[in-house]
Amino acid sequence: MPDTDKVGFVPFSAAARGILVVFCDDALKFGAATLKGLGDTAAVVKRAAASSNFKGKSASTLDILAPEGLKAGRLIVIGTGKADAIKETDVLKFGGVLAGKMRGAEAVTVMAELPSGAMSAEQAASLASGVLLRAYAFDRYKTKKKDDDDKATDVAVSIAVSDVAAAKKAFAADENVVEGVILARNLVNEPPNVLFPVEFARRASELKKLGVAVEVLDIKAMEKLGMGALLGVSQGSTQPGRMVIMRWNGGKKGEQPVAFIGKGVTFDTGGISIKPSGSMEDMKGDMGGAACVVGLMHALAGRKAKCNVVGAIGIVENMPDGNAQRPGDIVTSMSGQTIEIINTDAEGRLVLADVLWYVKEKFKPKFMVDLATLTGAILVALGTEHAGLFSNNDELSERLYAVGQSTGEKVWRLRMGPEYDKMMDSQFADMKNAGARNGGSITAAQFLQRFVGDTPWAHLDIAGTAMGAPKTEINQSWGSGYGVRLLDRLVSDYYEAKK
Repeated sequence: MPDTDKVGFVPFSAAARGILVVFCDDALKFGAATLKGLGDTAAVVKRAAASSNFKGKSASTLDILAPEGLKAGRLIVIGTGKADAIKETDVLKFGGVLAGKMRGAEAVTVMAELPSGAMSAEQAASLASGVLLRAYAFDRYKTKKKDDDDKATDVAVSIAVSDVAAAKKAFAADENVVEGVILARNLVNEPPNVLFPVEFARRASELKKLGVAVEVLDIKAMEKLGMGALLGVSQGSTQPGRMVIMRWNGGKKGEQPVAFIGKGVTFDTGGISIKPSGSMEDMKGDMGGAACVVGLMHALAGRKAKCNVVGAIGIVENMPDGNAQRPGDIVTSMSGQTIEIINTDAEGRLVLADVLWYVKEKFKPKFMVDLATLTGAILVALGTEHAGLFSNNDELSERLYAVGQSTGEKVWRLRMGPEYDKMMDSQFADMKNAGARNGGSITAAQFLQRFVGDTPWAHLDIAGTAMGAPKTEINQSWGSGYGVRLLDRLVSDYYEAKK
């Protein structure tokens, strides 16, 4: 993809530059302003549609070179499907589809008008967001490009709208969320020899520039706190672990915050319970939860969200050296509960256990949500279309499901219950860190629940959605940045409802 970082808004009356992009429904109907701009070319579109079997289905495209009657060298028509069935996520996808068609372009003008009329300011902002999200590419380590790669030239995208000021205002907030997603993608895509725990903590600390208060706990600080579960994972690596606490205080002074916790295993060999070598390189992405939390804090601070939010991440590398913890070891978590290590590859829950307890005890949040690329079992259950949702609170679960539907970052709630706790019972300690194979995602959630007390809490298992998920209209990257848009909307809707 080209580097598309020039997206702006212009009035409908502005002269089109470069490629012209318009929208039509499944009846090939255009909006009034679009029809006026096309003039006699509208008839050309109908003929081209007939010859290419273009029927205006949602996110389908018709590409016309040198269209008769237009100054534009290319005309791209994007189908919207049924005019009365267009959702928020559809407009975001339209932006991604558009960005995917801009190869070799220098300028693009988009008529932000649906057949039913001009796009709202919020829809125009979603369209712009989709363009930027699709344009992302992680190629910083490529010194040479293939002949068929896109040239890294800037594309100036002008989105023609009915109200420029309103569109700019709507996009001002959305743009910060896009930046948060891109930050999360960058972190997941970085190689593990570059993004080790100390470097991850340093990058998270850059949020200070946006007004986020950041505290980094080193090994000594975590030892003093008694974080034996997290430290047990970290001890097998020459790269020391870190915990990072980020605080955005944009709400009322003294008001209880909401909290988000991320698993940050910068590389996971499985430890002594070592993983098979096939696809182990993907384990650089085992910090997708932590990446999301950092991206979320960037988004909230960037848009000056009126809320108090804590983001906390535990960052470790899980390696199998002579000092690594062994199956059979017993560690003491910060909560005082003891854990028998059955499988050193069930390490993420150990990291989260101490961070969850720390956040619960220190900040007493209104609710907590943790994100982790935690289990392969969630891929078996849900594939890559949904993150697994586990919770002790119905209201929080319903909120997460609703915002998942509206943002397209979908979640699906799975069963929890005390009967699953028996699978985590240990003969020698308070609990084991792994149960049997069956119900693996559920028993992992049951384990985490022991460290949240009565605090409303949700656990998102994002192993299928944060890395290596199928490419979409708005993401062509291995690291998807999943969760940033979901949780930003959760925070927005939660505080809006509390007004």
